[in-house]
Amino acid sequence: MTASPSGFIAPVLIACSHGTDNAQGRLEIDAVRSGIEALRPGLEVLEAYVDVQDPDLVEVVAALPPGRTAVIVPLLLSVGYHVKVDIARAAAGRPGTVAALPLGPDPRLASVLQQRLLEAGVSDDDPVVLAAAGSSNACAAEDVAEVLAVLAEGRTGPVRAGFGSKASPSVPDAVASYRSVGSGPVALASYLLAPGYFHDQLAKAGADVVSAPLLPDPAIAEIALDRYDDAVARLLAGGPQPGSVCRRPCRALVPTCVRSAATQPV
Repeated sequence: MTASPSGFIAPVLIACSHGTDNAQGRLEIDAVRSGIEALRPGLEVLEAYVDVQDPDLVEVVAALPPGRTAVIVPLLLSVGYHVKVDIARAAAGRPGTVAALPLGPDPRLASVLQQRLLEAGVSDDDPVVLAAAGSSNACAAEDVAEVLAVLAEGRTGPVRAGFGSKASPSVPDAVASYRSVGSGPVALASYLLAPGYFHDQLAKAGADVVSAPLLPDPAIAEIALDRYDDAVARLLAGGPQPGSVCRRPCRALVPTCVRSAATQPV
């Protein structure tokens, strides 16, 4: 528990992941929490999940001591159901608890993606499909688009998105669109945190090479801590600040927005 000279006690950081049955994926997420603790010694970091694994987020929040403030940091790459519903409800159901923004979009994620492509032997001019998990939420697609734009700026070859589910084009269709015009070797940039079901599916998409997931990389813990600090500032200010309006293109397409102070999800 970290306290400042003024007596302020830092809120608990609840690192909330999706959860996976993949043993290596579990280790990678564990390492993110360890990375956060190494970056901020003394900060209380708790684990929680919205699916597959325990402890369940709702149970973790309910077990917090009365009066103890907390920030739920989604170890998720984009806005989607888990961020806008599961995590938002958990935060809204307990006073002194707020939800941070997800890890993406962030230019550091694009840098890690480019590094993974280089490690996989992908040439700078090879066509790339940015393979994301996918969501029916328009904000999730915008999150992916922002990371894609940064990745594309650093490459000479074309980059387009493909999704594992609930959004289009699918990863196989995005690969096929390159094949249809004879673009040469096609690479998949795995826009996933860790090994698991969705990453396993990429091997079946018809690409010539699939990059490794983002983890392990220290940037993930750094981004998570930045999201925590932003949420703490909001918590100390007493909540969302008036006049904070999200101007992203997806705002008009969704009923609630995690980035707009005027329309926090409930």
